[in-house]
Amino acid sequence: MQDLIFPHHDFDAGSRASSPGLSAQGWSKVTFLEAPVCDGCGLPFDYDLGPGVRCAACESRPRARARAACLYDEHSRDLILQFKHADRVDLARLFSLWLGRAAADLVAEADAVVPVPMHPLRLIRRRYNQAAEMARPLARRCELDYWPGALVRKSAGQSQAGKSGSGRRRNVAGAFVSPPRWSARLAGKRILLVDDVMTTGATAEACARALLKAGAAAVDLAVIARVREAGMQDAG
Repeated sequence: MQDLIFPHHDFDAGSRASSPGLSAQGWSKVTFLEAPVCDGCGLPFDYDLGPGVRCAACESRPRARARAACLYDEHSRDLILQFKHADRVDLARLFSLWLGRAAADLVAEADAVVPVPMHPLRLIRRRYNQAAEMARPLARRCELDYWPGALVRKSAGQSQAGKSGSGRRRNVAGAFVSPPRWSARLAGKRILLVDDVMTTGATAEACARALLKAGAAAVDLAVIARVREAGMQDAG
């Protein structure tokens, strides 16, 4: 009855749909990143190389384990930007489902879910933290603790857009901290950090350092989409 009064619509097309999500055409265009993937950054491999195998970049420069639901390109960008900047919080549930599927192996090992926080001034302007809007339903559905207060952003910094990898790392250096009152709860826990898009991983690295300093045993990352890296093959 509720579906008759408030019918589902495709998020990308506006047409009536039998269930909430993308249209068939929209699904076919999104480049979802399927297993097998690098155990480090989630880079898709052409074929299965076995458990725990990492790509050359992760072997040369160890990074937190990360999983992305899809590639950030012209087909996923508009939907993600609507979610971030156009008050499309209705997309949060769909994206949380994508995250749960893409990061299933990380979810299975996690003790708690923590969203990448916004600086309070930016949160006032935006009115919502898109990472938190995804992390909350993900934690609830996977029966994990949800700890939005375990990490805070103490400095706003500049936008990461247009910066090089080193510039992004400098921009977020020391920007995140875990309040001392969280140390006891974080001690020895494996944290799943949630964000929207991974470009160079600088923000995730800064967040992970703060959580590890507070006593977390490990920090993994789940994002909706990742920017294509040099040498990255097309999935599918």
